[in-house]
Amino acid sequence: MKSLPKLHVAVLMGGWANERPVSLMSGKGVADALESKGHRVTRIDMDREVAARIAEAKPDVVFNALHGVPGEDGTVQGMLDLMGVPYTHSGLATSVIAIDKELTKQALVPKGIPMPGGRIVKSSELYEGDPLPRPYVLKPVNEGSSVGVAIVTDESNYGNPISPEAKGPWQDFESLLAEPFIRGRELTSAVIDGEDGPHALAVTELKVKSGFYDFENKYTDGKTEHICPADLPENIEKLCLEYAVRAHKVLGCKGTSRTDFRWDDERGEEGLFVLETNTQPGMTPLSLVPEQARYAGMEYADLVETIITAALRDHKARDSDG
Repeated sequence: MKSLPKLHVAVLMGGWANERPVSLMSGKGVADALESKGHRVTRIDMDREVAARIAEAKPDVVFNALHGVPGEDGTVQGMLDLMGVPYTHSGLATSVIAIDKELTKQALVPKGIPMPGGRIVKSSELYEGDPLPRPYVLKPVNEGSSVGVAIVTDESNYGNPISPEAKGPWQDFESLLAEPFIRGRELTSAVIDGEDGPHALAVTELKVKSGFYDFENKYTDGKTEHICPADLPENIEKLCLEYAVRAHKVLGCKGTSRTDFRWDDERGEEGLFVLETNTQPGMTPLSLVPEQARYAGMEYADLVETIITAALRDHKARDSDG
């Protein structure tokens, strides 16, 4: 990696989404790493005055460490585009599509990337009857970090039919995606943009000690075992890496992304499904992209600089095109 000139970087973090605590951890890690490399850093906790605060800071580039709405859904991206400020990770159109699980399916499945079936339902409809045969998964259409996700089985304590008194994690969300539950193994692969294009780093298997890979198990130390690289058949590992890069390209991701999978190991290649592609993966001490980068020989601070380099390169390319 070429040496990055010393920059003034505004690290945008926090905000008011459900994933605020994760974003604050990501932002702190990024800011500390940049300062360790000699860059000037302005830390900005997202609020309604964020545009004025960025304009006042006049950074060379914004590192977007926000997770969820409005930092990951195109809102902040559109604001920064209007301001003409370079920023990390994906742009407006990609962010709008990738945060919406149904739009993501519409983009990826026609390109040969397998994803589970399912349909959109209103949370109030659940009390009228199951949207799919059990077991199935319920997840908010526009959330990340497994916020609001539930697995409904014959044995689940949500009732059969689901009872309004069950207080499922979906109750704060109006629109939900119902998908068939895929038994098997939880896998993920990160993609990084280099000068020669995007490349996948590795495949990690996530083994949860209790329950499933929900918000608590993702961000509580000791709750989930990360196996990197995953112990997989060569053809399955190759497919994961291939699908991750293909999803990154089809969606138009920039900087870095992470694609999550479920693999039913009793069905071979036909049992591998993409669940979603995250355009702004976490950068916390427990996050998967830094872990895979380390496996690939890239330290955390170098990873941060690589993401910033991609942002500056993309901004320059857009300026020359415009």
